[in-house]
Amino acid sequence: MTKTNEIKDKVRLQDAQALASGYSPAIRAMEIGAIVSFTALELALVYRLYNNPHGGPWLLLSAVLLGYLAADFVSGFVHWMGDTWGSTEMPVLGKALIRPFREHHVDEKAITRHDFVETNGNNCLISLPVAIAAVSMPLSSSGWVFCASFLGAMIFWVMATNQFHKWSHMDTPPALIGFLQRVHLILPPEHHRIHHTAPFNKYYCITVGWMNRPLTMVSFFPLMERLVTWATGLVPREDDIGDEAAKALQAAQAAAEPPVVQVAKELLTKATTATTEESAPVGTRPSA
Repeated sequence: MTKTNEIKDKVRLQDAQALASGYSPAIRAMEIGAIVSFTALELALVYRLYNNPHGGPWLLLSAVLLGYLAADFVSGFVHWMGDTWGSTEMPVLGKALIRPFREHHVDEKAITRHDFVETNGNNCLISLPVAIAAVSMPLSSSGWVFCASFLGAMIFWVMATNQFHKWSHMDTPPALIGFLQRVHLILPPEHHRIHHTAPFNKYYCITVGWMNRPLTMVSFFPLMERLVTWATGLVPREDDIGDEAAKALQAAQAAAEPPVVQVAKELLTKATTATTEESAPVGTRPSA
């Protein structure tokens, strides 16, 4: 706990107003175009899937559910990349994609003031290549239909992720949304609050959050960070929380064991102790 507090004290975030001002008319126009293109591609895919002889309700339902789970992982992976790497000073990507991640850690309520375009445009933009791939599939067998349905469902949920994310930050979301949050069918506020504890290095999945615990147990993202640092020399989160805090966190994570390893060691210790106690000789009564 002391080490965590020391890292939090070192965190230095960027100026919220400067970050917010980076949302330019050019970026908004790009997002509007992305939303229109994404919607057109998804409708084209639905049209191609409608009454396809190789489909069926169970195949489509399983594709939608698996797409939901995959979207949760994808949301976490993209969120991790946006939080951890790059800089707002990068050409194009810095202002369009990385800036919103930096702004959100400084002013987490800013997303509740964004309209539909600013909330969902980015996710539509990054989903376009997958949408094109799904529409281009031949749909000549049940395998192709499943793949196209899975990809189409996944990017639909990816598109909806920032809307779910926005609702998780609202003080009073609509009644239906509040119910879905309470039963954890979309991202619950209390679950997402874990991510918004500085230094913002866990629970990245924000579609529904189901993947957060298993990924945390195996230290998926810290291991990915070590791999990227080994390959490139870059320091994770340096642009987001400042150089000093980023390096302190990097050192702390390098020294920590994955939770699944810690649990395995605890179970092994308990099992060894129990075996030792069972095999210990029982005292005998002395004869008279």
